[in-house]
Amino acid sequence: MAHSESTQAAPNNPRLSPEDGRLRRGRRSRALILKAARELFEERGFDEATLRAIAERAGMGASSIYRHFQSKEELLIADLDELQEEAWRRFREGDDRKAPTRKRVTRFLDAQHQLLAEDSDLTLIALRATTRPGVRVAQQVLALNDRTIGLLMEIMQMGRMQSQLKRNVDVLEAARVVFNITQGARIPWANGLTDAETCRQAIQKGVDLLFGGLDKSG
Repeated sequence: MAHSESTQAAPNNPRLSPEDGRLRRGRRSRALILKAARELFEERGFDEATLRAIAERAGMGASSIYRHFQSKEELLIADLDELQEEAWRRFREGDDRKAPTRKRVTRFLDAQHQLLAEDSDLTLIALRATTRPGVRVAQQVLALNDRTIGLLMEIMQMGRMQSQLKRNVDVLEAARVVFNITQGARIPWANGLTDAETCRQAIQKGVDLLFGGLDKSG
């Protein structure tokens, strides 16, 4: 009897393995949705590309898309999230962990900026959307921002451990300042007031100014 009871005891919600078919189908559907959204945003513009049209382009019913995304803004955040991970991957390729911290931060920001500039139309729409989201999207934006700050902090923490930065540097606060520098430069770009290169230069000047007070040699 004891054996029978233990055999029947199974978790109500077993965790799916990475190879579970539902996970694979979910990833595939998500990829199709993002691809369809990018195409329609470019063809029709953000305002005219409805979720229903995106679902049709992705080859699924309108209700299916809501299993993955609740709004067009969420699609844009997902795009920015993927871009962020790609920027970090490119940064890691050939990264010299012993290089000056300022140089490493600049390399990461340049990798990020290059990806943003490669699809400038979609990027500018996405950046504008993140400045006026609803509550649900705002939480996703904050999570994405925290991820960016965390990556910058990782770089700066290494610099402090290697005594490249002043011992009393608050690396979390410094990472937040770098993030705010990038956002401050990108908002005018997103609103069409500057071009991509001017944006990049503004970020670089801001980072240089900050590190003038952080570098141990400064």
